[in-house]
Amino acid sequence: MLMKLLILWKKVIEELFSIASMKRIAIFGSTGSVGTQSLSVINQNKNQFDIISLSCNHNADLLFEQTKKFMPKKIGINTIPEHHPITEFCKKNSIDLIVGENSSDILSQYKEIDLVINAIVGTDGLIPTINTVNNNIELALSNKESLVLGGHLIMPKVKENTANLIPVDSEHSAIFQCLHGEESDVLKKIILTGSGGPFLKRELNTFSSICQEEALKHPNWDMGKKISIDSATMMNKGLELVEAMWLFNVNKKDIEIVIHPESIIHSMVQFIDDSYKAHLGIPDMKIPIQYALSFPGRIHSNYGSLNFADIGQFTFLKPDYARYPALELLTELIDRGGNRIPIMSMANDYIVNQFLNKEILFTDIRSLLEKVINEFEDNSSPSVEDLLTLNQQIKLYLG
Repeated sequence: MLMKLLILWKKVIEELFSIASMKRIAIFGSTGSVGTQSLSVINQNKNQFDIISLSCNHNADLLFEQTKKFMPKKIGINTIPEHHPITEFCKKNSIDLIVGENSSDILSQYKEIDLVINAIVGTDGLIPTINTVNNNIELALSNKESLVLGGHLIMPKVKENTANLIPVDSEHSAIFQCLHGEESDVLKKIILTGSGGPFLKRELNTFSSICQEEALKHPNWDMGKKISIDSATMMNKGLELVEAMWLFNVNKKDIEIVIHPESIIHSMVQFIDDSYKAHLGIPDMKIPIQYALSFPGRIHSNYGSLNFADIGQFTFLKPDYARYPALELLTELIDRGGNRIPIMSMANDYIVNQFLNKEILFTDIRSLLEKVINEFEDNSSPSVEDLLTLNQQIKLYLG
């Protein structure tokens, strides 16, 4: 009898210790591609993570399902249908429900968190990133626009902090892992790879007839709509170039963009001794997400292994700017400096949405980007308030 009690007591102590050691997680943008895949990873490792808060834009049905499954303490949603059952569910279960366009901004002020996953798409991810960094909380960053818009505001604070900023994008995660454990002065060059999207081999004279369904069919990756269009234009690679400049403290001349259609080498680095290190893996976003969640350790997974004999060969190509004019424009703007990159990034959010809504042609994207860039005044060091005001002005300008 005594032995049974001791065994039972040991199990209780182990469970309590397990709960106390679980990493407390907040996910902003939980109903999007990266958000849902993050929850999938967490669901497979339930004993290691505790969901504290979730937020989304307007997908109340999916947020409701996530809330019932993970029982967070707080949730946020920008817009919610009247009389939606999630409201009553939160009341009955003492879950704080925040409704409004700044719901993620409000949730990001909560400090009882060990790791924030910012999976919001677009400019709306800026304030949650800034709040997380200001609170010295570890940040798994998927939102490209945070550093593209506010790198000058975010990275100085990150360098002061004890908490890590861990990139979630497959390319930046690859570079981060290649450089982890290396001295800061040994990097010579970053090779940023990209698949080339769905139109790598399409005839240029047919681009004006590209439809939304074609642009959304990425050959390798399972992604959300906005990032899928950005991949088709390779705008995403331009934004990733800017992001890499901030993350790894390098200049544009130190980064080379290379098309790698197989999406197996997620990026590479060259060191000062002219040796290279590449990060490889199957094209599955759950792998870099899991790395960010478990950093600095690793968790066993079964996402799939590479069979190099079946792959056969790797392909590398230079980007053709005739095929990817938005990428060409963005790289030109980096040399011009100022806040033209933030202007382009903000405008891209709305222009991509116009294309998805069938209001413009695929080939209109670059010309509209240029039009917006030429319309707004340059500001070499915009504040948060400047950026938010600028975003509203661009939104109104594009109608």
